[in-house]
Amino acid sequence: MKKICREERTMTKKQKTQKTILTMIMFAFALAVLFPFIWMLFCSFKPLNEIYDFPPRFLSGNMSLKNYRQVLFEQDPSFLTYLKNTTVTTVVSVLGTVITSSMAGYAFAKMKFRFRDQLFLLYLITMMVPFQVLMVPQFILFKEMGIFNTLWALILPRLFTPLGTFLMRQYFLDVPDEIIEAGKVEGLGEFGIFSRLVLPLAKPAMSTVVILNFVWRWNDYEAPLIFLTDSKLYTLTVGLTNFIDESGFSQDNLVMAAATVALIPIILVFILGQKYFIEGLTSGSVKG
Repeated sequence: MKKICREERTMTKKQKTQKTILTMIMFAFALAVLFPFIWMLFCSFKPLNEIYDFPPRFLSGNMSLKNYRQVLFEQDPSFLTYLKNTTVTTVVSVLGTVITSSMAGYAFAKMKFRFRDQLFLLYLITMMVPFQVLMVPQFILFKEMGIFNTLWALILPRLFTPLGTFLMRQYFLDVPDEIIEAGKVEGLGEFGIFSRLVLPLAKPAMSTVVILNFVWRWNDYEAPLIFLTDSKLYTLTVGLTNFIDESGFSQDNLVMAAATVALIPIILVFILGQKYFIEGLTSGSVKG
C-alpha cells in the first residue's frame, strides 16, 4: 500500500514537472511570436533616430503621438482614406461571402439535385488555381466591364469563396434532417427553412468564415496593387508603401504607426468573434 502511494506521488510530481516545462516552452513560443508586435507598438511612439539606438530600448524620453498625427492627418492622400477604402471593400466582401457561402453550403448539404456532389467537387478544385493564373484574365475582364481602377474590382471577385462554402456545407451536414422536415410540416419553403431554422444554428461556422475572410481581405496586397491606379483608392497595404521614397529610404517610425493602426481592426474582430470562431473550428465546420 505504501509502495502504491509512493508511486502515485512520484507520478504526480513527474506530471507537475512535465506540465511546468511545457508551460515554459509555450510561454517562450508565445513571447517570440508577440515580440515583433510589441516592438512595433513601442517604435510607433518614437522619433526615427531612436528606433536605431543600440542597445535598443523599449522606452525613451521622446515618445509621443506625433507619428500617429502625421500618419492620420498630414499625409496626402490621408491614411484615413486608405482606412475607409479598406473598410468598405472588406466589409462588403465579407458580407457577400457569408451570404453566398451560406446559401451554397446549404444547397450542397441539404438539397437534392443532379450532379450535386460533382459540382461541389468541381467548385472546390478552383481553390487550387493560384491568383497569378487569374490575374491577367481578371485584368482584361475588369477593363471590359469598366470597373478597373474602382473598388468594385476588389469586391466582386471576393463575393464567392470555395473555402467558405466548404465550411458552411460541413456545418450544415450536422444539422438534423428532422428540423428541415418540421419546417416543411409548418408550411415553410426551402428559403424559409434555410433562413429561419437552419441559418441561426450556424453562427459558429459563419463566425469562422467572417474572421478568416476579414483577415485575408484586410491584408490583401496583390489585387489592390494591380487593379488600382488612383492613389485615392488605395487600401492600407498599398498605402503603407507611401512611407518609402523612390530611393528606398523608409520612414520606419511612420511605418510602425501606420501598421499599428492597420492591425487594430483585425485584433478587435478576432476578440469579438473568437468564441464562435473556436467553436466553429472544433465542430462540424471542419469535419469530413
